[in-house]
Parts: sequence; C-alpha cells; structure tokens
Amino acid sequence: MLLFSCSGFFQPLRDLIMTHGRVCGYYLGRRAVVVVADPDMLRQVMVREFSSFPNRMTNRFANKPMSDCLLMLKNEQWKRVRSILTPSFSAARMKEMVPLIQTATSALMNNLNVYAESGEAFDIHRCFGCFTMDVIGSVAFATQVDSQNHPDDPFVRHAQMFFSFSFFRPIMLFFLAFPHILAPLMGVIPNKRRRQMNEFFINSIRGIIRQREQQPPQQRRRDFLQLMLDARSSKEGGFSEHSAESDQRTPESSLHLPESSGRRPSKKVITEDEIVGQAFVFLLAGHETSSNTLAFTCYLLAIHPECQCRVQEEVDDFFSKHESPDYTNVQELKYLDMVVCEALRLYPPGFRFSREIEQDCMVNGVCLPKGSLLEIPAGFLHYDPEHWPEPEKFIPERFIPEAKASRHAFVYLPFGAGPRNCVGMRLAQLEIKMALVSLFHKFNIITCSATKVPLDLKSSSTLGPKNGIFVKITRRDEG
Repeated sequence: MLLFSCSGFFQPLRDLIMTHGRVCGYYLGRRAVVVVADPDMLRQVMVREFSSFPNRMTNRFANKPMSDCLLMLKNEQWKRVRSILTPSFSAARMKEMVPLIQTATSALMNNLNVYAESGEAFDIHRCFGCFTMDVIGSVAFATQVDSQNHPDDPFVRHAQMFFSFSFFRPIMLFFLAFPHILAPLMGVIPNKRRRQMNEFFINSIRGIIRQREQQPPQQRRRDFLQLMLDARSSKEGGFSEHSAESDQRTPESSLHLPESSGRRPSKKVITEDEIVGQAFVFLLAGHETSSNTLAFTCYLLAIHPECQCRVQEEVDDFFSKHESPDYTNVQELKYLDMVVCEALRLYPPGFRFSREIEQDCMVNGVCLPKGSLLEIPAGFLHYDPEHWPEPEKFIPERFIPEAKASRHAFVYLPFGAGPRNCVGMRLAQLEIKMALVSLFHKFNIITCSATKVPLDLKSSSTLGPKNGIFVKITRRDEG
C-alpha cells in the first residue's frame, strides 16, 4: 500500500541519493552540502569522530530566545548547557512529570469523547496538536492551558503565531544561501509578529522565575522549568556537571561534560537567558514532532485494524494490572512500542538534519571540506531496501529484539544519535505512550470517506500531514 505522497524536501532527497549514490551533494547558494547516507560513515561522524562535527547548522539571524536554545548552541556553550539538562530527563525526573502529562491526557480523552458522541469525521492531528501544546505549556512553561477549548488563551495564540511563521519559505532559504549579500537587509524586514511572540514568552518565563524565587522550595511546582532553576548553581542544590544519574551515563555522554569542572560551587552554571532558551526549545522541537507521531500512529492503526486490535488486547491486559499509565509501567507495552517505532520509521518527524564541517577531514576514505555542511537523510535511511525489506509496508515486527539486534544501528534515526541526539527523547516517548494507552483503552479509530489514503505530506521543517488526518472514533463500550 502506498502510504503517502509528499511535497517538500523528503522525496527530492531520496531521488538525489538514488541517482548519485550514498555520498553525494548539492549547493545551497555558495555553500556545499555533502549528503551522507552510508550508515558506517554516519557512525563515524555522529559518534566516533564527534569532536570534528560537534555543531548543527544554525541560523545566524536567530535572536533571543531562539539563539539561546540547545539546538542553536555551539561548542563549549552547548557542552555546558547539555550536561546540565541531561539529568532533567532522567528516569527519576520523568516520573515527576507524569501527573502533568496525565492532566493533559484527561483533557484529550474528554475532547475525543465529544467526537465519539457526534460520530462525525474530525482531524485527529489537530486534537493531538492541542494535547502536545498542553503538555509543553505545563511541563516547560508552568502554564495550565486547555488549548482545544480555549484557543484564545495568550499562550496558545502566541505559540500558534510561532508555527505560522515558516523558516523554510523561499525568502528564508535565500538568506541562508546568500548570507553575506543579504545580511544587511535583515534589519529592514518587518518582524513585528516575531518580536511580539518572543517578548511574550521571554516575559512569561522571567515572570515565573521571579515567582518561584519568592516561593519556599516545598511549594515549587516540579516541572522542567524548576529543574533548570535548581541547576543554576550547585550551591542551590541543583545539578552540577557531576550529578547526572547513573541511567544517563553512556559512553557518548562523557563528551557533554564541561572542561571547567573545577569551578567554585557558587558559580552559576546556566544563565537566565539560557533557561528561557531551553524552555523555548520545548515549543520548537516538542510540539509538532510529538503531535505528528501521535497522528501518524493512529492513522496507521486505523488502516491496519488487525494491528489496532492487537494494541487494544495489550492495553486491556495492561489495565487489568495497573490503574493508570506511568513512566515505569508503560515500558511493559512491548507491542505498542513496536507500533510507535514503526510509525517513526515511516514518518520520521526530523527526516533530515545536519552537522557543520569545522575542518578538512577524511572519513571512511571520503574527503569532507571545511566550511561545508554534512546532511544526514534519516528519511532515506528509514526506507533503504537494503536494511528494510518491503520498506513501504507497516510492519511493527521489524522492532522485535532479534530484528533490532541484527540491523545496523544507524539506519534508524528518529531521535538522531550520539552526543547531539534528542535530549527530550524520553519525555516524547512518555507523552506519546501515555496518550495512546488511554486512547485505545476507551476508543476505536476507524477510517471513513474523509480519510485520505495515501496521505499528502509536507516536509519543509518537520515531516507532517499536509491537510490533517481525518478519521472517526467510537467508544469501545458501544461495540
């Protein structure tokens, strides 16, 4: 079955590699871009020789708070901030986030129940967008919003303003391609909407920081923002570079550690601007990616009802043993995990990402010139027939332990790999699974005349549905 048709960068990258080979390239203006789709070479670039490729491609025109977020940081500043953030995503910290996600999940179930009662087709992608917005508002911005029922909430309105501004419009690509020619013009381009959005989020987060500083510790909300505030200095009882929990200590994570580990305890290790930037990266990296994955998973289970039945059987067994999902017990849902992994293979939100080539170097016999970009086409790798038989088909069993162990690790990159992988991977997986467990315990997702098969996709920044995903939903207790 053909699962989608695509506009944007996703298909052209696949066509480029199929025509010119696994190491090829193109020019973005005057800058060379080397596309690497060889998994052995990617292992070298992303892990073993990471020190030669530590930085992502950044937008030099980005201003605060975006310029201070982890995606944009480079070299020692990135290492310092990443080492501070890593413990905030440990298993222990994720357990503290469960009540906040449960509140958003309850609102999602109530909203879905309205559609079950009406029997009408609806855009489930939009519903999940509201859910992930609620999670981000709660976890990162300490703001309780019900974005589905209160679309005029200032947080929701300004967040939607951000996502309506595309950084991949032709004019923005033109700036990226010819920065030296066009940089002087950036000051005269109207940016009132962007400035309003930035000021709203900066002022909101700083206002919450001031409130937290006035509260006794036992009254402070245990969210991501508070964990960063705790980490401002080891004197305040936060996380220093040596306090990462054991489940975060991987061979790669040692590369995160700042070199200045001998600082005095009272020295601040993360600035207020950086705290604001990391809260903002939640919005940038966590909203569309998670809502897209949830919507694609439901789409796949709707068009494969036999797989949906198997998910529901597993979920029913789960609820016979547990009252509600949490960080620990969702790990028991092995088939659901395989379904989500396969959805991420077929529809990787981050279908392409890049590294800057800091110096002339040779990797696996290929010369990579200084000043070029190295592009990693995860979308191509996820459909590579050499590693994925019948790659267009939805087959969750690709992710049984034996199959995973026999497959090259660098042909599946939904969260990246190595030291610059997605720091929020655990949180994304937790909110996705908690939502799906609750959904399939109560509802069936079914196709209808409005369900588009194959889907039309857009792939400018992230890979997502071009025109939503329309389905119907029924309550399981109604048969």
